[in-house]
Amino acid sequence: MEQTIDYQQFMPHFHTDEELAAIQLQGLKWTVRHAWENCPFYHDRLAQAGVTPDSITSLDDLQRLPFTTTEDLRDGYPFPLRSVPFEKIVRIHASSGTTGKRKVLCYTQKDVDDWIHHFARAFVMAGVTAEDRVQIAVGYGVWTAGIGFQSACEKVGAMALPVGPGNVDMQCQFLVDFQPTVYCCTASMGLLMAEEIHRRNLADKINVRKIIYGSERSSRSMRARISELFGGAELFDIPGLTELCGPGSGIECTDHDCIHYWGDYYILEIVDPDTLQPVPDGKWGEMVVTTLCKEAAPLIRYRTRDISRILPGRCTCGSPLPRHSRIMGRSDDMFKFRGVNIYPSSIDTILSQIPGLGSEYQVHLSRDDKSGRDSMVIWVEREKDTSEERNAAISTEIIEQCKKRLLVTVNVSIVEYGALPRSEKKSQRIFDSRGLNESVI
Repeated sequence: MEQTIDYQQFMPHFHTDEELAAIQLQGLKWTVRHAWENCPFYHDRLAQAGVTPDSITSLDDLQRLPFTTTEDLRDGYPFPLRSVPFEKIVRIHASSGTTGKRKVLCYTQKDVDDWIHHFARAFVMAGVTAEDRVQIAVGYGVWTAGIGFQSACEKVGAMALPVGPGNVDMQCQFLVDFQPTVYCCTASMGLLMAEEIHRRNLADKINVRKIIYGSERSSRSMRARISELFGGAELFDIPGLTELCGPGSGIECTDHDCIHYWGDYYILEIVDPDTLQPVPDGKWGEMVVTTLCKEAAPLIRYRTRDISRILPGRCTCGSPLPRHSRIMGRSDDMFKFRGVNIYPSSIDTILSQIPGLGSEYQVHLSRDDKSGRDSMVIWVEREKDTSEERNAAISTEIIEQCKKRLLVTVNVSIVEYGALPRSEKKSQRIFDSRGLNESVI
C-alpha cells in the first residue's frame, strides 16, 4: 500500500500573533512551575530573583526571570538542569565543544518526540516529501545532528541514507548510485563535496535538488558556489542548538529571506550582549531562548551567544511562524582589532561582494612585540577562473572596503583557488596569535 503523509500535521495550529502569544504564555507558566518544583538549580535562581510560578501572569514577566548560561550547564555536569526523575530520561546528547566539560542535555521520550516533530516541520517547509531520498552527511554518536536528521527524515516518510560525515569516496558513490534528491551537511562539508563533484565531473550524474545545511555561518559566495557545483541545488540554512533540542529549531523558507522558528516551542528574545537589555525588533543582538514544553532540561532565558535579529511582520511566503535573520555569528566569536569590534560575518559580507574571489578565506591577527601594534592579514582565494594578474586590483578593493565599512586597515594575501584547507566539519577562519608569547601574571 502506498504511504501517505499528512504534511499539515507538522505545521503549527495558530494563525495570528494573538493565538501564538496565548500558546507562549501557557507554555511559559508551565515551564516556570515545572522548573520551580523539580529543579533545585532553577528553584534557587528563581527565588533569588523574587519570582514564583504564581507571579507569571503575562509574557512581560519573562524579563523578570534570571538568565541561564553555558557556565551553568558545565557547572551542573553531568546532568545539568535535570527536572525529571532519572527513570524518565531516555537519552542524552552532548555539544561538540572542544574545551572543558561538554554541555550535556538529557531528554524524556516526550522531548524526543517533540524534537522529531518540529524537525520534520523543517523538512516539510523545505519541500521534502516521501518521494525524496535524503543523504545525511553529518555526525552521528552523542551529537544531536545525525540522529536528528535521520529521525525527522523518516518521520516525513523520505528514504534516509545515513552516510555520516567524511569518506568522500562513499559520499560520491552514494550520490551517483542511490540518486538522493536532498543532501544534509555542514556548510564546510557542502563546499568540500561541491568541489569534489566538480573535480570528478559528477554534476550531470547526480540528482540533488536541495541542500539542507547548518552548524556554521556561510557567506553568500559560499552558498552560490555550493549551489553552482551541485548543479543548481536550492540551499536551506537550518539552525540548531544542542541545549534547545538539536538541529531543526527553525529553517530558511522557500523565499530565502529569513529563518522561521518554532514560536510554539520556544520564546526567542534578542538582547544587547553587553547590557542584557532587550533590543527592538530588527536590531541585531544575542539570541536568548526559553522553552515552552521541554521536560528533562528546560531552558529559562538561556543565552545562546548566537547573533541575529527578529524580523517583524508576516513573511512573503505566507507562513504565520515568526522569523529571525540568518545567524550572523556568535558574541564570543567577535574579535577586537585596533579598538573596533568585528564579527567574522562582516568580513564574509565584504568578500562576497567583490568579483573574482572564491568563498574560502582566513583572518590572521598578530601583534608586533616591540611596537605593540596589531596587524590583520586576510588570506583569500581567487575564483578558479580569475587571472593572477588581478591580484593587485582585488587586494586594493578589499583594503578599501575594509577601511570604509569596518574602519580598519588590513593587509591582503591572494592565494590560488583550493589553496586554503577544506573541512568536513566546521572551518576555522579566525586565527589570533596576539598575546600568545606574553607572560601570564
